[in-house]
Amino acid sequence: MTDSDTGGEATILEERRRKLEELRAENKAYINDFVPSEHALELHELHGTSTKDDLEKAQIINLALAGRIVLKRVMGNASFITIRDGSGDIQIYVTKNNIDLDLYKNFKTWDLGDIIGVTGKLFKTNTDELTLEAHSIVLITKALRPMPEKHKGLADVETRYRQRYIDLMSNPESKEVFVKRSNIIASVRRTMLGDGFLEVETPMMHSIPGGAVAKPFITHHNALDRELFLRIAPELYLKRLLVGGFEKVFEINRSFRNEGLSTRHNPEFTMLEFYAAFATFEGTIDFTTKLIQAASNAIGNDKKIDWDGDQIDLSSFEIKTLAELVLGENSDLAGKDLTNLERLREHATEHKISFKEAWGPGKILLEIFEKTVESKLIQPTFVTEYPVEVSPLSRRNNKDSSIADRFELFIGGKEIANGFCELNDPDDQAERFREQVKAKADGDDEAMGFDEDYVTALEHGMPPAVGVGIGIDRLVMMLTNQSSIRDVLLFPQLKS
Repeated sequence: MTDSDTGGEATILEERRRKLEELRAENKAYINDFVPSEHALELHELHGTSTKDDLEKAQIINLALAGRIVLKRVMGNASFITIRDGSGDIQIYVTKNNIDLDLYKNFKTWDLGDIIGVTGKLFKTNTDELTLEAHSIVLITKALRPMPEKHKGLADVETRYRQRYIDLMSNPESKEVFVKRSNIIASVRRTMLGDGFLEVETPMMHSIPGGAVAKPFITHHNALDRELFLRIAPELYLKRLLVGGFEKVFEINRSFRNEGLSTRHNPEFTMLEFYAAFATFEGTIDFTTKLIQAASNAIGNDKKIDWDGDQIDLSSFEIKTLAELVLGENSDLAGKDLTNLERLREHATEHKISFKEAWGPGKILLEIFEKTVESKLIQPTFVTEYPVEVSPLSRRNNKDSSIADRFELFIGGKEIANGFCELNDPDDQAERFREQVKAKADGDDEAMGFDEDYVTALEHGMPPAVGVGIGIDRLVMMLTNQSSIRDVLLFPQLKS
């Protein structure tokens, strides 16, 4: 914003405050007794196809709407304005023939952004636009600050994110994304409940960070005088519920990871996690596919959608192993190399893929996968057979103990879901925790701690189960064709 822009806004603010003081003097500022009976979208849906003659015969009167003035064409004896309510826009016709003359004079001084209430009769203009003829009109809320210019203020990305209320009041397209987000989450919940899952809530503050490999946020509880961690995942508490006897549970809620900001990452994000006792690995892949397809259908998408420049076919999901994908993109590696620590170090060095000395072959293999394969997985692909080394909570495969019964779903080159058969052997789990503690001591800030109570829970016996985590924010990004996570979060975290 330039100095002249700032000066202009200051003048507008001063003028609008003067108008507000006049309203205060008449006890007409910020009224709260106008109750709308209709919404713009509802009227368009019910009467948008009616002819001018149809509406004249129907005499649809005494309709009450409230909304923000977003367009105004003031003339001598009659004026047109457009108001925007929570559902959309509708045109209003205001004439001194239908309302008090002094009120009409006052109305002509009302500003863009003001919130008004209108009662009147529905009709269509000669240009066939559905319009409410005002029989009474009232200023409900005086807007002191102006709305941004249509093609200037709304183009400022920082303003859109930092002052989301301006974005929402000015940008119907932005508002529609968040309506779709709500519908996607509602669809996910319907799918879970329809399959017999119980929705639960588990703690947001943990005494030990666990359930994922990530760096936690740390806080302090004064009364208990102890360190607590904002949860990085609800996993270990949800699996405690399987021990307790619930067989199918899910939670849609926030998790927190102390990581950088990017178009893919926000430190506070929404996750779906679900766990099903006695489920099969293959059946869970099918269920995850169904859940995503249902969410896409819920917002009216076709089977093929666009996301970030790619066309994605949601009617077809592939299943491939991590090893075959790595070998397919790294022709100088052979199958026997994938468990050879020295060969993997050599390959990573040659391709400028960084790694730490403490990493084993599984961790380096995953790093190679993430740097050479992940971004190329555009069509929906379930990647299976991850190394146990990078899957501390996953059950070992019966045929090959070096790999875990785990999958990750990638779409558009981004991870959408992570699932695996749960490790329910308490001794194996305790050993994995010890390995994580050692990794943390060796400098891995994202490694887990040793959760003794969780091991105790497993010692009571947890049924075989499959669990899945799905990033809701990324799911919404994909289904609404948004390239930045900030565009699907109402209030994203931003730099100062």
